[in-house]
Amino acid sequence: MMDTARWQFWIDRGGTFTDLVARRPDGALVTHKLLSENPERYKDAAVQGIRDLLGLTANAAIPPGTIQNVKMGTTVATNALLERNGDRTVLAISEGFGDALRIGYQTRPYLFALNIVLPELLYERVVQIPERVGVDGEIVMPLEEDAARTGLQAAYDDGIRAVAIAFVHGFKYTDHEVRVASIAADIGFTQISTSHQVSPMMKLVSRGDTTVVDAYLSPILRRYVDQVARELQSDDDKDCRLMFMQSNGGLTDAHRFQGKDAILSGPAGGVVGMARTAASAGFDKTIGFDMGGTSTDVSHFDGEFERSFETMVAGVRLRAPMMHIHTVAAGGGSILHFDGSRYRVGPDSAGANPGPACYRRGGPLTVTDCNVLLGKLHPDHFPAVFGPDGDQPMDADIVHQKFAALAREITNATGQPEQTPEAVAEGFLRIAVENMANAIKKISVERGYDITGYTLNSFGGAGGQHACLVADSLGMDTVLLHPFAGVLSAYGMGLADVRAIREKQLDVTLSEDVWPTLDKAFTEIGKQAQNDLLVQDHPADRIRLVRKVHLRYAGTDNPLLIDPDEDAALMTRRFEETHQARYGYIAPDRELVAEAISVEAIGSNEEEANISRADLMAGAADKAAGRVSMFADDAWQDVPIFARKAMTAGQTVNGPAIITEATATTVIEPGWQAELTAIGDCVLTRVVARPRREAIGTQADPVMLEVFNNLFMSIAEQMGATLANTAYSVNIKERYDFSCAIFAPDGSLVANAPHVPVHLGSMGASIKTVIRENTGKMIVRIDDE
Repeated sequence: MMDTARWQFWIDRGGTFTDLVARRPDGALVTHKLLSENPERYKDAAVQGIRDLLGLTANAAIPPGTIQNVKMGTTVATNALLERNGDRTVLAISEGFGDALRIGYQTRPYLFALNIVLPELLYERVVQIPERVGVDGEIVMPLEEDAARTGLQAAYDDGIRAVAIAFVHGFKYTDHEVRVASIAADIGFTQISTSHQVSPMMKLVSRGDTTVVDAYLSPILRRYVDQVARELQSDDDKDCRLMFMQSNGGLTDAHRFQGKDAILSGPAGGVVGMARTAASAGFDKTIGFDMGGTSTDVSHFDGEFERSFETMVAGVRLRAPMMHIHTVAAGGGSILHFDGSRYRVGPDSAGANPGPACYRRGGPLTVTDCNVLLGKLHPDHFPAVFGPDGDQPMDADIVHQKFAALAREITNATGQPEQTPEAVAEGFLRIAVENMANAIKKISVERGYDITGYTLNSFGGAGGQHACLVADSLGMDTVLLHPFAGVLSAYGMGLADVRAIREKQLDVTLSEDVWPTLDKAFTEIGKQAQNDLLVQDHPADRIRLVRKVHLRYAGTDNPLLIDPDEDAALMTRRFEETHQARYGYIAPDRELVAEAISVEAIGSNEEEANISRADLMAGAADKAAGRVSMFADDAWQDVPIFARKAMTAGQTVNGPAIITEATATTVIEPGWQAELTAIGDCVLTRVVARPRREAIGTQADPVMLEVFNNLFMSIAEQMGATLANTAYSVNIKERYDFSCAIFAPDGSLVANAPHVPVHLGSMGASIKTVIRENTGKMIVRIDDE
């Protein structure tokens, strides 16, 4: 039962802002947002946000009995991986395989890079241990414990305290890993990660990489968890429960939070929030668009969470269940660049410190500054959290000065007619929008989904400022903005269930008599997954198990997750339907292999985290709170600005207009209409047909150079993905390389990209048909443009 006498906090600690949603003892929900880094004012943003909402001064102790639970997503592990500042780690691996993780799978991390720079390894040294177990369990070489002890002791004496242990076939035959882990514990290693516990699946490289990541990140994650716990759980109050969001979209107790499960901790909360809020609004097919200060995370939802079981993050291959989220370095803090001929947005970010130019910290021009200059963000209608004391509004004057200087620089460099600051800002904004739209294509069009029938669920602090523009670029006509859209990732923490996923490698041929083998394995790991929740004091009657079998064609390397059934023929049909939708073909004559199984234990969340509609709909005004100037349709316009909390149910607002609230700003572009629903959601709809053509002239425009560069790259990448998807060859699936050319309807060559990997996709929503011929050619037929 919920203890209504105490507070609950749901937190998303992002790269730029830390968002909080809190349930007060009286049941009302309140929100708070503050910079993730502000060393002059506080040490940790999450704890400071809790103090702010409790009305405590900085560094004041939190009174015992005040907080019931804290559910949190954090970027601590992600940042440590990206910046390569985790704990010093030694890799213990079978003798003769010391270079296996360095060699990897020989894939190209960046398909179009001519100079391949391999990512820096996470482990500092390798200890090759004489041992070998064969594929059938036969001891080919006995474990030499003395050699293991000598090598690990030398690493320990050198100051290394984290060890990753990964042996050939160690996922199945675990004795050698267990014995070496015991030796490491005797020596004094404080972090010991074994591959059979971290990732009990075949493939030494991905299993080894995952084990190294766990050893590398878990200590730094543990220190952060302990730091937060010390602030929240005093000796007099051990009842405050601290939980963290895992990459798989489920919460877990803080003390069970591991490095390998923390990479997508924050974004996973956003996916949960996106799916739950869309369902409550009546939308079943949704694209999540989470634009924050540092990056944009996009996701797809069509009834169930999509997960990746093997993911490449920061040059490291991880074999762990994660939400299928694609991230692009385009956020409000993405820095604007002009290289003398074209515009670029990001990938570097100003972050929270120094932040955009308008943050009063001497930062560079960013996407946020574009919106300030264009009147889409107004200092008078934005939280005053800037300056030394955190109480000043954004600085619009410095933004105007910097854009004016940049406009002069661009005019001088290009020799074109003088650029206005507004034109420059709109150009950069358009590039950022195209970058984000291309990211959405990767998780939708590239995977066979027609997104024109989907709803764009926009959230994040900067999402509402760009939602209409992104939807237009993708051919989408509906956008959903939840009342907590500005802090939806934090809100998702409160909506999330407690989850645990267990996997088991099988590699058995799918046949009529395979069910007893599958059922026995499901029962075994199902008990393990359920126990993972029981030890966290989750009631057994609120735990349900979801089974999945990982099926693939024999000889291929891309399993699909299928619902299991005693009828093998039914599983085959389910597999073929999914395979046809994903890859465009089936091979009925090929054997199916059950590569692995997984069981997810889901502990349902009893938290009734519904918004207090009375609070949201408290206002009774249907008129604009004022009028402001906004640059739209190439001209300054006098547009209405509304306070969302004061709007009434059923009220509609035609664009151009602006809707403001405490945690976000929504820009309604021309041709769009906003309606506030009875439950407080803001639904944006395209009411005027979007223009289909644009004359760009004959001169080299620096904006269009970058826009078309990104469009052509997107088409090339999506064509390559289709080739990889439809190929039987594992080599082609890992690396694809051929030429791509784009022709106009009159036959003239528009663009030529020789010797590049390519993959099929859409230029906006205009692609009509795709024809794959026996010659190996792929034709993209675009409409009469």
